[in-house]
Amino acid sequence: MVAVTSADKPTMECETEHFLGAQRQLDEIAEEMGLDRELHERLRYPKRALIVTVPVRMDDGSVKTFTGYRVHHDVTLGPAKGGIRFHPEVNLGEVSCLAMLMTWKCALMGLPYGGAKGGIRVEPWKLTTGETERLTRRYTSEIINLLGPDKDIPAPDMYTNEQTMAWIMDTYSINVGHTVPSVVTGKPVSIGGSFGRTEATGRGVAYCVRRAVNHFNIKSDAPKVVVQGFGNVGAVTAKLLHQAGYKIVAVSDVYGGIYNPDGLDIPRLMAYVSEMGKVQGFQDSQEVANKDLLTLPCDVLVPAALGGQITEANADKLNCKIIVEGANGPTTPEADSILHDKGIIVVPDILANAGGVTVSYFEWVQGMMHLFWSEDEVNQRLEQIMGRACDQVLELSTKSKLRPRMAALRIGVSRIAEAKRLRGLYP
Repeated sequence: MVAVTSADKPTMECETEHFLGAQRQLDEIAEEMGLDRELHERLRYPKRALIVTVPVRMDDGSVKTFTGYRVHHDVTLGPAKGGIRFHPEVNLGEVSCLAMLMTWKCALMGLPYGGAKGGIRVEPWKLTTGETERLTRRYTSEIINLLGPDKDIPAPDMYTNEQTMAWIMDTYSINVGHTVPSVVTGKPVSIGGSFGRTEATGRGVAYCVRRAVNHFNIKSDAPKVVVQGFGNVGAVTAKLLHQAGYKIVAVSDVYGGIYNPDGLDIPRLMAYVSEMGKVQGFQDSQEVANKDLLTLPCDVLVPAALGGQITEANADKLNCKIIVEGANGPTTPEADSILHDKGIIVVPDILANAGGVTVSYFEWVQGMMHLFWSEDEVNQRLEQIMGRACDQVLELSTKSKLRPRMAALRIGVSRIAEAKRLRGLYP
């Protein structure tokens, strides 16, 4: 995987645009904090990466072969933790980038995990349920040497869900000869999942919005919020903020967006989407294109769709005061600098969407102890941990004049660096 082209400069197959962007963020904060050069170099690359072929018997009797990945960026603080996504654009660079961000996210939240990520390059919407199950089980068997509740614990991600996790858990358990609930998180409650896990990421984003609005003194009785992406994360965020008295003025999904400057009725909208499958056509709203939705006037913008949505091309057109990143990597590094110059505060993804991995940690702990918590207990613990991390990042950002993204990275990277320093280099 590594080809050494000079004494100082290794090159890697994972060095795609996504991964190089994550490296640039690390390089920036490493220089700012004066990180030891050799430690810095160790953190710039994944610890290990596995590429597998995944042959699957299709419903018509033919066999198709897909490519799967699993990357561990760092395991200094504990077992690897990270989602598995099914998407045609999955590649080694994207997975390596997300594994690195997961390392910083877990360290920032104080969780005893390292960062991992996995995926299969596939168009999942073209598969039947049976084909998806066979794909999942074969992929699990191909990466099984990496998996285990004390080695690597997958979770759902793009186009995977609790059923996917149930299949992974079952495949792993059959291979080891006994049931191992804690080998995955995000699975159904009936087989060891945690209450509160489904809403956890959106709930964490909503917590961060409220903390940021209070910290930066947004003076409004009903702050206006635009949510890009009305899937699980965006819809939960919108619902909870609506309940808290915020005015959700626009939302969007893959088909387009809707806008009402006086605020949308979110409970009715959720019922409408459940029936119609999209937000367009909802009464008392006007249609808006996804690209235009990002530039609508608001107090808080929540990008909760795909990565790379806020770029150098549109960053200067944004008309919000705070961005809270519900998605992974929605803002490019170039856009981040433009937003900083405009005075727009960006609460970064490694903080804002960390609710999912935090409740995944709760699920893992409950499974290991065989002692389960109520949904109220889960939500209270989540709010405590998210609140502590938000306060630490925002206070460091204000005190040090670092962008919130760099403040979050500084906290996460410094915790990994200290652990590596204490553990030393073997042999």
